[in-house]
Amino acid sequence: MSTYLHNFLKFQPLLVELVARDIKIKYRRSVLGVLWTLLNPLFMMIILSVVFSNLFKFDIENFPLYLLSGQVIFNFFNDATTTSMNAIIGSAGLIKKIYVPKYLFVFSRVASSIINVLASFSALILVMLALRVELHWTILLVWFPVLMLIIFSLGVGLLLAATTVKFRDIQHLYSVFITALTYLTPVIYPMSILPGWLYKIVSLNPITNYLQMFRGLMINNSLPDLSDIVLAIVEAFVMLAIGLYVFYKNQDEFILNI
Repeated sequence: MSTYLHNFLKFQPLLVELVARDIKIKYRRSVLGVLWTLLNPLFMMIILSVVFSNLFKFDIENFPLYLLSGQVIFNFFNDATTTSMNAIIGSAGLIKKIYVPKYLFVFSRVASSIINVLASFSALILVMLALRVELHWTILLVWFPVLMLIIFSLGVGLLLAATTVKFRDIQHLYSVFITALTYLTPVIYPMSILPGWLYKIVSLNPITNYLQMFRGLMINNSLPDLSDIVLAIVEAFVMLAIGLYVFYKNQDEFILNI
């Protein structure tokens, strides 16, 4: 364990450079740059709020806030896992030239997404202030569901990065999966409108638990149940263990397939 930690600390400056590179590439030739990370969720919130609040008449207090909080969580998972999927393939040139711990490329993609979610979180705070919503002390605890989501996303990212090197079709399949997952996560709609069978399916989605916990702490001034906390921890670390196992089992063959 100490060897892995020493190796990680040794290459930490490279990780910082990789994160900076990912952010620069994402906003290259953009006039507003990183500011789009703040503006994108705000624009989407305005559009979706106008459409869905009038189309479906959801009985949700502060629906824009409800919607934006869902976007913050789901968009992070989407961005972190989708970008991680191509982390190894996209760094083939560097991997072929020198030795670098390959997991750093996945870590850098997730870290870049963390920076983006911090900007989205700032947008959420601004909306709460604009709508004059009371900021409860439970906001101080939102780090927990966010941290568990980061760990869970890192596990998914490692799994996707390792398998995509050998099976490129996963890139296309995952885009379909994410689209389906969007509708199976209560970002736009409340869980109360779902029929019993669909409610059970949506409840099985790990992102639902993180999202509900985040909303409860951020908006509703409610603490999560102990069972939800335990479930969040188990889901996050089981997914991380699976991702690490698959990644380390296949990493020696990356050079043959990239």
